[in-house]
Amino acid sequence: MPMSDRHISQHFETLAIHAGNTADPLTGAVVPPIYQVSTYKQDGVGGLRGGYEYSRSANPTRTALEENLAALEGGRRGLAFASGLAAEDCLLRTLLSPGDHVVIPNDAYGGTFRLFAKVVARWGVEWSVADTSDPSAVRAAITPKTKAVWVETPSNPLLGITDIAAVAQVAREAGARLVVDNTFATPYLQQPLSLGADVVVHSLTKYMGGHSDVVGGALVTADAELGEELAYHQNAMGAVAGPFDSWLVLRGTKTLSVRMDRHSENATKVAEMLTRHARVTSVLYPGLPEHPGHEVAAKQMRAFGGMISFRVTGGEEAAVEVCNRAKVFTLGESLGGVESLIEHPGRMTHASVAGSALEVPGDLVRLSVGIENVDDLLEDLQQALG
Repeated sequence: MPMSDRHISQHFETLAIHAGNTADPLTGAVVPPIYQVSTYKQDGVGGLRGGYEYSRSANPTRTALEENLAALEGGRRGLAFASGLAAEDCLLRTLLSPGDHVVIPNDAYGGTFRLFAKVVARWGVEWSVADTSDPSAVRAAITPKTKAVWVETPSNPLLGITDIAAVAQVAREAGARLVVDNTFATPYLQQPLSLGADVVVHSLTKYMGGHSDVVGGALVTADAELGEELAYHQNAMGAVAGPFDSWLVLRGTKTLSVRMDRHSENATKVAEMLTRHARVTSVLYPGLPEHPGHEVAAKQMRAFGGMISFRVTGGEEAAVEVCNRAKVFTLGESLGGVESLIEHPGRMTHASVAGSALEVPGDLVRLSVGIENVDDLLEDLQQALG
């Protein structure tokens, strides 16, 4: 995108539709084409058209998405990957060397924990766990070898809230980078870079794509030099987003704001109903005033999102039965699609954290509240709970 067109508007909804989405110069098509191509004709040796030579290094459809992601997060550089974990892997191998240390949260996506515990640790990188909702706990976990502090907010699956600005200050004082996984909130609800984060991570599979039809990941940074380092490693390692996947996510981001408004509205009503149900022992949703992170979430988020977890009487088997009885809520992993999903984290998305400091309660059920009619969602949960 030409620099003159990069920031047509500072309003999110307009950027979501226009950033990266310049009309095709050949036909005037208002949607960027899917450049399903591996290589590009050069005008003489080294004479690249628009900088394109090979689609692992750059592809016009992926470039459009990366411009869009950077604009939405308020960053200087966006990079799109084949999955969220591919993005995380590239980031860790860019920031870290053997012997370095990372502080990770005590509640996080199971795949992220597996990456640290089973993959990165074998490379000689050390990690320790901290309750990132407490800046003093993060400070206590930092060592002289700490190069990064990793945060999810809201966290997965316990919906914990971290004060991004406060933890950014702690990380900055220690000379460490702050990484924020913004998958649950999306840049529409929360912009970590503006609060002091160094890098934002996304699973584009979730709300950014929004339709359960694509797998992808992203990194966004406000630091141009770090952006160049990440781009170098992205090309060297090669786990890039394909052109069709990029096109699907770019389509999804156009409606992100209206979808997130509906997700948040529905989730609030679902959470309020669950707090009144006799079989529910606790509801984990930052939009509830009794949530311990409610005030921080209200300060740094536009709304509270579509993710809810709750605990039920009767233990693990009862929680599994609730998942199995749901009808409108689809039993499945992942989240962030227009359809509502239900799952049992302990046996599904977070099985990899069993026996660790991140182990989740057996009586926990996680919801990804979709954009269906909320009355149908409420009725379905009430019958599933019995």
